[in-house]
Amino acid sequence: MFTGIVTDIGEIFSIERAGVLDVRIGTSYEAGNLDIGASVACDGVCLTVTDVGRDPRTWFAVQASEETLSRTNLSQWEPGWRINLERALRVGDEIGGHIVSGHVDGVAVVGDIQDEGDCTRMVLDAPEELARFIAPKGSVALNGTSLTVNEVDGARFDINLIPHTKAVTTWGEARSGDKVNLEIDTLARYVARLSEAA
Repeated sequence: MFTGIVTDIGEIFSIERAGVLDVRIGTSYEAGNLDIGASVACDGVCLTVTDVGRDPRTWFAVQASEETLSRTNLSQWEPGWRINLERALRVGDEIGGHIVSGHVDGVAVVGDIQDEGDCTRMVLDAPEELARFIAPKGSVALNGTSLTVNEVDGARFDINLIPHTKAVTTWGEARSGDKVNLEIDTLARYVARLSEAA
């Protein structure tokens, strides 16, 4: 489990496609604190650490299946790509964002981007089948970042990015047309499910 509070920006060092997607990711995390088998949210996708090293910067390796590639933006990753990272929650950690599983539901597309003072308002289009789970003032995880929804219009919704978020995540680099990993709020999913059963 994660919180959607990004703790590092990683860099894709290398990618190999042979059966599964093998990715090596540079990080500022300490190599000694990354265990084989640990979970790391990589742009919001929960992936398992398969190897760790230093060369000269710390890196860790992960693998992604075809199922993961079909539901996320990982198939677009290239060497040099920067991604949001978050290590898994430990017992006693503060939950600063909202509960995030790292199981991406689909891909949203960035539309209009407008600066409003020092903040940035961003409009996104969600897959139609996920739109009913997105509510004004509710939470979503986008590329692993816990964000609050401002307004919703059908499958379109918008968010505000404060200067801090843009500085400590990759959101300061976002462009119109970008495809981003979307995980809906687990609570919203269960509320919708209960409504259907009623």
